[in-house]
Amino acid sequence: MSSCWKKSNVVAGFAIIIIMSVITLSYFEKINFVSMLVHEMNIFSTPIPNTTVCKGIPAHNTITPLKDSRTFIIAPYFDNRKNKMTRVISIVHHKDVKELYCWFCNSSSGEIYISKAEIDVHSDRFDFPYGATDLKCLEPKDWEPRFVSIHWSPKGDIDQLPLFEIRNRDPEGSLVDFTVCISTMFGEYNNVLQFVQSMEMYKILGVGRVVIYKNSCSPLMQKVLDYYIAEGIVEIIPWPIDSYLKVSSYWHHSMDPKDIGYYGQITALNDCVYRNMYRSRYVLLNDMDEIILPGKYSDWKTMMQNLQEQHPDAGAFLFENHIFPKTVFTPTDMFNISSWSTVPGVNILSHVVREPDRKNVFNPRKIIIDPNKVVQTSVHSVLQMYGNSIEVPMDVALIYHCRVPQQVDLPRESLIKDTTLWRYNVSLIGNVNKVIQQIAV
Repeated sequence: MSSCWKKSNVVAGFAIIIIMSVITLSYFEKINFVSMLVHEMNIFSTPIPNTTVCKGIPAHNTITPLKDSRTFIIAPYFDNRKNKMTRVISIVHHKDVKELYCWFCNSSSGEIYISKAEIDVHSDRFDFPYGATDLKCLEPKDWEPRFVSIHWSPKGDIDQLPLFEIRNRDPEGSLVDFTVCISTMFGEYNNVLQFVQSMEMYKILGVGRVVIYKNSCSPLMQKVLDYYIAEGIVEIIPWPIDSYLKVSSYWHHSMDPKDIGYYGQITALNDCVYRNMYRSRYVLLNDMDEIILPGKYSDWKTMMQNLQEQHPDAGAFLFENHIFPKTVFTPTDMFNISSWSTVPGVNILSHVVREPDRKNVFNPRKIIIDPNKVVQTSVHSVLQMYGNSIEVPMDVALIYHCRVPQQVDLPRESLIKDTTLWRYNVSLIGNVNKVIQQIAV
């Protein structure tokens, strides 16, 4: 009995050792597998911001409403040009919002630093109750915050607040010479032909990136946008502002008394300036039916090199707007572009006569800026900047603006023929044909 019991114990002991060895090996194999998987993920996956320490609800949308229903946050940007601050691009009700706070979070320790915001509503509000606004908050001196929440009180529960990553802390994206900011695409936009022509002209003139704040467009227009996104030249910023506010398609409150003018165009432009502050040497602020068209030079780069040499302290260059009425046609039979007739929209090559200037009538301008020098911009002028604004003579360049006429009763003989656009016809026609073939209109 004793001998059998000992043998049984020995066998059981060996069995336990074998089982434990298998379990241990299996455990370490799993550990190695997990380690290898983590290593692979670190190599191939996009880093995700560490919000585990910083509490709050991560904000993913372009427009984030606060619970006060009077404040809408677009994005915070690091701005150390004057003071070490975070500048939060936002939309606020200019009367109702009087006090806001930036809650900065240290992503290493979870420490919270609260700074009262200076609420700077842009002066070009055009009597609408809501307007583009900068929330300016000084940052902590001893550490660099990566995340911020906005609250109407210095007290509360940060877990319930939207959490925003502060942009421009580290420059990101490729640096290009020229970025065109287009704001905003709305009204189920379907002017496909003119859009494609403008895009191809931008590329000929030297654009590196086109940023479009898109509210709505037609299915065909979306197909065109997808083509340019795949090409790598277009960046779409969703702009569902009409989900939060009553929007006007006019620039002044007296024309259409809603919450905010022109689909929040000014806010979008300012966001685009800061979004591209370290990604672009110059930023062009113009609409989809406008092209800054050089007269003396063949492209934007040559033009801006000369203008900057002449005006080294300038940060904004303003170009005269000139209307090329889309209701007045010039024959284009020599260009052999009959295939374009199936594409909805305006053919800009057919519109090469412009309205004359009117004395004592304000001619609004559009702008090329150095984003590092601009603090606040409006549509036709820069409101705050480090540097000067220069009005560019029309013989150097002008805004080719193909749209409905402003001087409706003007006879054709009073219009001025200007075929500057035709200088680019060979490249433009060839490029537009390629796009039309690709989108298969």
